[in-house]
Amino acid sequence: MLISVPSPADFHVHLRQGSMASLVTPHVRRGGFNLAYVMPNLQPPITSTEQALKYKAQLRIIDPDVEFLMTLYLCPELTPAEIRKAKAAGIVGVKSYPRGVTTNSDGGIESYEMYYPIFEAMQEVDMVLNLHGEVPSDPTTNTHILNAESSFLPHLHSLHAAFPSLRIVLEHATTRAAIEAVKACGSTVGCTITAHHLALTVDDWAGQSWNFCKPVAKFPDDRQALRDVIKEGHPRFFLGSDSAPHPPPKKSISTPIQGCAAGIYTSPILLPLVAHLLESFGALDRLAGFVSTFGRAFYKQEVPPEVQLTTYLQSTEEANGLTIEESYASGDENVIPFWAGKTIKWEIIQG
Repeated sequence: MLISVPSPADFHVHLRQGSMASLVTPHVRRGGFNLAYVMPNLQPPITSTEQALKYKAQLRIIDPDVEFLMTLYLCPELTPAEIRKAKAAGIVGVKSYPRGVTTNSDGGIESYEMYYPIFEAMQEVDMVLNLHGEVPSDPTTNTHILNAESSFLPHLHSLHAAFPSLRIVLEHATTRAAIEAVKACGSTVGCTITAHHLALTVDDWAGQSWNFCKPVAKFPDDRQALRDVIKEGHPRFFLGSDSAPHPPPKKSISTPIQGCAAGIYTSPILLPLVAHLLESFGALDRLAGFVSTFGRAFYKQEVPPEVQLTTYLQSTEEANGLTIEESYASGDENVIPFWAGKTIKWEIIQG
């Protein structure tokens, strides 16, 4: 069986910096994609137009055949004037990280109201607000990693009510509550879903650091809600892989004072993995919408048919499938992908 996917696009990916970026950036195309929406949580984070353009230039040196859409990191130093400057320079979005909830988020936000002038400017110039939809853990309010996403959802509704024309993306949804919250919003609110959250539940990461990410995978009913909205073909839900590489020692080792890194790496196997997962729950016919047309429409990145780059996938009915590599290395850098060593049904034969 052969299927074609027009111009796949990953609307949430971490490409890191330095030698790690050199290793993982080519994996965007290796995984079947030619557009990458790049996260800004570097060290230091990308907080200005100049930094974003410099980072984009560095990524294009590594792989000039990928279209990189750049973002800024929401922080107190960001101004409405900088938003307008970023828009004019082709920067697409601004990413909000609540303080301390995920990798390199120590400079994240604590209150949204102080950023209302930023959001007003973004609404005026039509930039996208990307929300990491969790609140920090707090024992006084019984907030923890399992309910951090559902506790965040009132912020989503408040922001949408205050800025109804601002395009907002709730990133990497993991709960039924998040799916229902986005559905309840208007057409300017979208939502990304990762490949790994379509596979994992809480049992898969409890005691297994390689399946640990933020937000964590939740309960089977939550996973079912993610699968159902894809099977439904809802146009405001689309792929954002949140592929997040870490050196193996940071993933596999924790100490009494330092936990393992949060992040799952899927870029080099992304399109075959998504096809494998969607087929497993009867949604293979939704593949093109989920990994291409829905996200591109929301982000206004449609590709005319005459210039589309089509990626082809072949199933194991004609081939032996794809055994996921145990690791990827370059120089001193090394990363281990999701489901390393496992075999999935689909593989790219042309892209």
